[in-house]
Amino acid sequence: MESGPKTNCPAQPTLFWPASTRTYQVISLSTLSQQSAGTTARSSQYCLFVCLMAALAGLLFGLDIGVISGALPFIAKEYAVTDRVQEWIVSSMMVGAAIGSVGAGWLSWRLGRRYALGLAAILFVAGSLWSGLAGGPAYLIAARTLLGLAVGIASFTAPLYLSEIAPRHARGAMISAYQLMITVGILAAFLSNIGLSYIADWRWMLGIIAAPALVLLAGVAALPDSPRWLLQRNREAEARAVLQRLYERNEDVETEIREVTEQNAQPQHGWGLLRSNSNFRRSVALGAVLQIFQQLTGINVVMYYAPRIFGLAGFASHEHQLWATVVVGLVNVLATFGAIALVDKWGRKPILYTGCGVMAVGMGLLSLLLKLGLTDVASQLLAVSALLFFIAGFAMSAGPLVWILCSEIQPQQGRDFGIAVSTFVNWTANMVVAATFLSLLSFAGESNTFLIYALLNVLFAVVVFFYVPETRGISLERIGRNLMAGKRLKDLGK
Repeated sequence: MESGPKTNCPAQPTLFWPASTRTYQVISLSTLSQQSAGTTARSSQYCLFVCLMAALAGLLFGLDIGVISGALPFIAKEYAVTDRVQEWIVSSMMVGAAIGSVGAGWLSWRLGRRYALGLAAILFVAGSLWSGLAGGPAYLIAARTLLGLAVGIASFTAPLYLSEIAPRHARGAMISAYQLMITVGILAAFLSNIGLSYIADWRWMLGIIAAPALVLLAGVAALPDSPRWLLQRNREAEARAVLQRLYERNEDVETEIREVTEQNAQPQHGWGLLRSNSNFRRSVALGAVLQIFQQLTGINVVMYYAPRIFGLAGFASHEHQLWATVVVGLVNVLATFGAIALVDKWGRKPILYTGCGVMAVGMGLLSLLLKLGLTDVASQLLAVSALLFFIAGFAMSAGPLVWILCSEIQPQQGRDFGIAVSTFVNWTANMVVAATFLSLLSFAGESNTFLIYALLNVLFAVVVFFYVPETRGISLERIGRNLMAGKRLKDLGK
């Protein structure tokens, strides 16, 4: 988020992070550690603040993904709802997210990235409070649809904002920080579910998310606008002021403005470009395919229905199922650190190959164990291990990498439109998976359901081989030029 990052190249701007900051010590495993020691504390702290505030949207995203798995059994018991209604309670958020992602493109372009994030924060607060106060399944579905609008706007805007404000050699790590916050949010939701389950109060599980949403709303007020967005509006003086706060050296500021102005100070005309330019249609299609496969890995099946899956694995009590989901969340967080450490070192494609292989093995082993029968403690523990293996594979590959690639492969003149399409496709696919999983279990059987997901992960690796480019260390402008020049998709980073 050119053959690799060259942090000592004078043409490449340098972003600084404080060595005393704990978050820096984690991110330093990646290219963010390769920064000059002669930095000012003020610019360092400001850079860190910008990254964390934008990534906070990912925390809210993760909280809303994780919280429903713990609340759903209590909701089903209180209102005696069927599996079909439970599917709609879960998937209604994805309906709203799909709609929100479509509107996010226009909002982000017209109002700016940070104002779009502010609107998402307001909707997070409203949707969370309404979910906690809902008077029945219908009201809860409506509230989660509103919450989905917030998730859709945030999931579009935050990666876009980070991709535009980050230097090329640290872009992957910064966008991965957004994915890390998603996993932290999921883990926090699982832990919250554990604590609140002892009083069986699903309303607090859903409503408490309003608190971090208020923090995001306050933090957005201090965020800068994207320099690229400002240059597209012919507001060079403001763009320069932002860059001077982010970068220490004046020569880095001038280099950034010169390179960005050449291509980025162009009007957005994504719909017209889609109709008239086949090269742009290729990048939009690739973004959509990547998002579909991210959902078809089976990750959100695990996140939304984790207690149900652990029930299949032999965990009888709801309390034990919830504690098992906490382990899932913890593995999810720890494996995402691997993505942050390696994404700008190994590159995008090697990590995706590794992740697809791990996910296929995990789902395949779980399918085999379910077919043979989980008749003793050893087989149950092996099934849980297979599930955790799958989670680790996703968190270090498809989770962050798909969002990174979708923010990188679109040309500037159609970037907002292209990312809006891929985000919409993500949430539409997410909704379909969430709304059909329980029905698929009933129709195909437990073992065959997870075998299907294993085979889809193998197919994902094939798609990566033939179509996905290696974008490590390549500027967004160069990727866009290669695309519009008609290069093969897999060669956009060359």
